[in-house]
Amino acid sequence: MFFDLCSGFYQHLCKNQMNMNRWPVVLLLMICFSCGNKPNVPDVSSIKAPVSLQRFEQSFFMLDTTKIEESLGELTAEYHGFAQDFLFNILGTAPDAVKKDIPVFIRTYRSMAKDVATQFPDLTREVNEVQQGLQFVKYYFPGYRVPEKIITFIGPLNSYGSIITPDGLGVGLQLYLGSNHPLYLSEEGQQLYPRYISRRFDRKYIPVNAVKNVIDDLYPPVYVDKPLVEQMIEAGKRLYLLDQLMPYAADTLKTGYTQKQLDGCLENEKNIWSFFIQNNLLFISDPEMIRDYMSDAPNTPTLGQASPGFIGQFVGWQIVKKWMSQQKEQGNMKMLMETSAKKIFEEAKYKP
Repeated sequence: MFFDLCSGFYQHLCKNQMNMNRWPVVLLLMICFSCGNKPNVPDVSSIKAPVSLQRFEQSFFMLDTTKIEESLGELTAEYHGFAQDFLFNILGTAPDAVKKDIPVFIRTYRSMAKDVATQFPDLTREVNEVQQGLQFVKYYFPGYRVPEKIITFIGPLNSYGSIITPDGLGVGLQLYLGSNHPLYLSEEGQQLYPRYISRRFDRKYIPVNAVKNVIDDLYPPVYVDKPLVEQMIEAGKRLYLLDQLMPYAADTLKTGYTQKQLDGCLENEKNIWSFFIQNNLLFISDPEMIRDYMSDAPNTPTLGQASPGFIGQFVGWQIVKKWMSQQKEQGNMKMLMETSAKKIFEEAKYKP
């Protein structure tokens, strides 16, 4: 049984026991795992969105810690504002603590720097995928100034894996060393990042995470005080847009679900929706109840252990797909992102 609709913390919400024992598989895998031809994808090959790669971590770990001020001056001359962003926003040091903190950080993370150098001698594939994503960004949002640099770095384990800065797209390679890296599996690593999170610490997530940051820059997330269904649709809008900007990336990378979880959602789409309807959950506004459906987690408690966390984005994604299929301008992403979630819900008349 994929979803146990009457288990978990909100069992008292279930009005009718739904039999989910053997729902037939009605959808086969529709996930594109490689860059092949895909119908209705715009040709963006002529759009200019050049991206260069800067390996900040290589320069940083070569700093002469006996001459910190002079070395930092050279680093800043090469990387401009990003050097300051790294020191004060990523590393989290302060001007009066730089001389002490930098040597300590370099000593502590030198072993990781060696792992990064071994695993990432080349990032051509990731750069090309990000560049293609930015070409799609320019296609749909021609007025947006896309980043022109990808800047890799090694930050503290509890810092950013992906961040957009005035200087470019920052990629924290400390969080892409592979899901089975010993550091992630250590007690400290699991305290910071439980397994359901660290399984995504793989280099194949680098391009998707970078483009997600561009979406957040274009349209900062606004969820506060919205009922659950509108929050789900807002998440669905972002996922739908990501699908247009990265049409050749696997849906598992975009959603963060495992393949089994995604297949289960597709197979049980009707039953998931019925669960929300029968339990009158669409218009709830209690943040604690909403959190169960709109937060990253190992699963959605009310839907059983096999379900994915953050299932609200899947529901919202399906509603947005339905609404977009009804629009004359199906390629107008600006229209989608600027249409209210309430309007989309009312007009979609979603019923799987």
